[in-house]
Amino acid sequence: MTGGLLRATLTLLTGSVAAHAIPLVLGPALTRTYSPEAFGQFSLLWAVATNLAVVGCARYEFALPLETTEPRAAQLMALCARVLLAVTAASVAVAAVLAAVRGLPLAWTLPLAVLAGGATQWLSLWATRSQRFALLSAARLVQQGGGAVLQLLLGLLKMGPLGLVLGATAGGLGAAWLLARPAPAGGWAGLWRAPWAGLRTLAAQHKDFPLLNTPHAFLGALQDTLTLVLLAAWTGDAAAGLWALALRYLKAPATLVGGALAQALYPNLLKAASPADARRRVRQAQLGLAAVACPLAAVLLVWGPGLFAWAFGAQWAEAGQLARAIAPYIALHFVASPLAVVTMAWGAQGWALRLALVGQCLFFAGLATGLHLGGLVGAGWGVSASMLAYFAYYFWALANWEDMPHESRA
Repeated sequence: MTGGLLRATLTLLTGSVAAHAIPLVLGPALTRTYSPEAFGQFSLLWAVATNLAVVGCARYEFALPLETTEPRAAQLMALCARVLLAVTAASVAVAAVLAAVRGLPLAWTLPLAVLAGGATQWLSLWATRSQRFALLSAARLVQQGGGAVLQLLLGLLKMGPLGLVLGATAGGLGAAWLLARPAPAGGWAGLWRAPWAGLRTLAAQHKDFPLLNTPHAFLGALQDTLTLVLLAAWTGDAAAGLWALALRYLKAPATLVGGALAQALYPNLLKAASPADARRRVRQAQLGLAAVACPLAAVLLVWGPGLFAWAFGAQWAEAGQLARAIAPYIALHFVASPLAVVTMAWGAQGWALRLALVGQCLFFAGLATGLHLGGLVGAGWGVSASMLAYFAYYFWALANWEDMPHESRA
C-alpha cells in the first residue's frame, strides 16, 4: 500500500478494532441470552432492513467524494436526504407485507432500522469526502460496540428478538448523529430548501450510481435476505439463526479490515496518477487482504467446530460445523469485499453489475444443491464450491484492467 492509503487504513482500522472487539467479546454472552430462534427472527428482519438501507440514498452518497466544490456537495447531500426519506416511508409497506405474509412480530421496527442504516452509510461517505477518518472510526465504535452493549442489556431485560433489533438500530442512529458534523454548506435545514431543478440536474449527472450501482448493491444485500428466507422456510428459524451467527462472526474480519480499506482506497484510486498506478494499488490491496484471509480460513477448517461450541455454547455447536464448510467462501469474500469500490472509481459499474448477476446465480445454485444434499452444513460446502471460480475471475479482472473509465467491457 502507498503511505497515504496505509495511514488512512490504519486510522480507520484502529477504531474498527475496538468497534468489533466489543461485539466479539460479548458474543458468548449474547448467545447465552438469546436463542437461535430469536437470532433467526432478528436476522431476517435486519437482512430486509439492510437490503433497503444499502440503497436508501439510491447510492448517490457514493458520488460525494467526486464533488470538489462545497455548494455542489451540499446539493448532493440534499438529494441524498430526500431519497432516504422516500425509501424510509416506502419501507412501511414492506413492513406490512412482512407482518402479513411471514407473521413477523418485529415488522413494525423496519422503517426505523432502514433509516438508521441508510443514514449511517450516507453520512459515512460525507465524512469520507473530507477524509475525516478519525470521526469514521469513532462512529463505527458507536454503531457496532454500542449496539452490542445495548443488545445485551435489553436481552437481560427479557425483550427477546426485539432487544436485538432495538440495540442495533440505536447503535446506527447514534453513529449517524456523530457523523453529521460538520454540516454541509447552508446547514442541515438548507437541504430541504434546495430547489428541485438543481437536484434533478445533479441527479442526471450522477445517474450511473442509481442506474448501475443501486441494482448491484441491492442484489448483493438481497443475497443475504433470500438466503435467510430460504433457510427459514427449509429448516426453520433456528437454522437461519445458526447461519446468521456464523456469518456475523466470520464476516467480522472482512467488515473490520475491508471496510477500513475500502473507505481509504476509494479516494486513493481517484487520485491515482495513471491507470498503471491504479492497477498497482489494487494488486497491493489484493495481496495484503489474501495474506490475512488464508490463515483465517485455515483456522476455521481445522478448529472451527470446536471453537464455536466452546465460545457460544452447546446449542450453537452446529454453527461450528457450518463455519468449517463456509471457510473458503469467507476467505474469498474477505478479499473481495473492499474491492467493490474499485469499479466505482474506474467507472466500470455496468461490468460489475453483470458479473454480480452471474455470482448471484452461482451462489444460490450452490446453496440450494447443498441444502438438498446435506442440510445446513451441506449448504455451506455448496456455496464455497460454487463461488470459487467466480471470485478467481473477479480478482484476475481487476488486477489486469486495461483502462479506466471502461464501460464497454463485456
